[in-house]
Amino acid sequence: MKLSILDWIALILVIIGAVNWGLVGLANVNLVTIIFGSIPVLKKAVYLLVGLSGLYVLYIALKGAK
Repeated sequence: MKLSILDWIALILVIIGAVNWGLVGLANVNLVTIIFGSIPVLKKAVYLLVGLSGLYVLYIALKGAK
């Protein structure tokens, strides 16, 4: 299965989200807040993009399972 540019972007964002949540659970460190904490709109945008990417990767996984 060949991945498109959108697929790669979604995968990268999901990995970034997973690493961030891992750091939150392990060391109570939230990289998104550290990087974008002073700009709430960007912080919210990052969380929204990571969430949408997770749904898109789920869609791709279910589509590929046919």
